[in-house]
Amino acid sequence: QNSVVLSTAIFVTLVGLIVYLHFVKIDQESLLVIGSLGIQVTSCYASGKESTTFIEMSQVKDVVINEAIHMQKVIYYLCILLQDPGDPQGVSEVVPLFQSSKPRLDCLIEVYRSCQEILEQRKKAPQSS
Repeated sequence: QNSVVLSTAIFVTLVGLIVYLHFVKIDQESLLVIGSLGIQVTSCYASGKESTTFIEMSQVKDVVINEAIHMQKVIYYLCILLQDPGDPQGVSEVVPLFQSSKPRLDCLIEVYRSCQEILEQRKKAPQSS
């Protein structure tokens, strides 16, 4: 009877580990910004599975660095602000990026500056045409 309980416990542990690696543990996150198309966010899980989200540039209002207090610590994270279709000045949704990797502020600033350059080019393009 003890061997049945032990076998069951091992089986449940293995299944839990596989589920964790396949659905939870993110190894790599990437951000691809194309001014004329949109923003692609890709997460690669430990199991090899990839999850990709695409946000059309017409929905993007801005990219910002936000801060939060967590466990007596200030955490910085990059966010995409989505434009509210009903109110051009409003924000309908905030999409946080790099939640698993939690890069340092200096790394976030580099990504932020690159995103802002692309967004500025997009804003200037319709005026010059």
